Amino acid sequence: MCKMSERSFLHFILGLQVLVAFLNLICASESSDEIKIEVLFLPENCTQKARKGDLLHAHYDGFLAKDGTQFYCSRSAKDGQPHWFVHGVGEIIKGLDMGLKDMCPGEKRKITVPPSLAFGEKGKDPVPPNATVIFEVELLHVRRGPRSMEAFKEMDRNNDRTLTKEEVKEHLKMEAEKLNVQKEESYFNDVVTDVFRRHDQDADGTLSVKEYNVYEHDEL
Repeated sequence: MCKMSERSFLHFILGLQVLVAFLNLICASESSDEIKIEVLFLPENCTQKARKGDLLHAHYDGFLAKDGTQFYCSRSAKDGQPHWFVHGVGEIIKGLDMGLKDMCPGEKRKITVPPSLAFGEKGKDPVPPNATVIFEVELLHVRRGPRSMEAFKEMDRNNDRTLTKEEVKEHLKMEAEKLNVQKEESYFNDVVTDVFRRHDQDADGTLSVKEYNVYEHDEL
């Protein structure tokens, strides 16, 4: 049986150390590409959870992890309205989208997103390159996404293949009642106003199947 020389043994040990260091580097790289989710508030009724394709209505603030500088606030941006967007289809940055999975109406989360899942090596003004960012999100409402004809049919009570503001508002009220969520009348009015402002392309006061079916939502 051949015996390993002292020099060969040392080379073997050195090789193992290099391999371990390499594996640790890979693991560190992989872990840096993960998001971190902290639940800040969870309502008692959390049976309805966000799924891919759902239409989400949310407020969110963005901060730089490095020094806490705020770079975005939906409550002050544009008209200050919450954002409507479809979950899981790339309408917002990937890390934020991932952090909203299984979130329920009324829930608040703090989502830390690494650069690779945020604005990357180039950044996006005012976010600098290679920046880890933090989003504080308040999810207000979840409903079936705009490509769900099932949802359209539920709202279209008179089967005329168009949706009025009243039909959309009544549908939102029914969903809120099912979830035992108490909202002021002004809340539903604001949601409906926002939906029609974004999707009523011909400004006729109704949403056609085509208008309801398009993915044209603001992206951060």
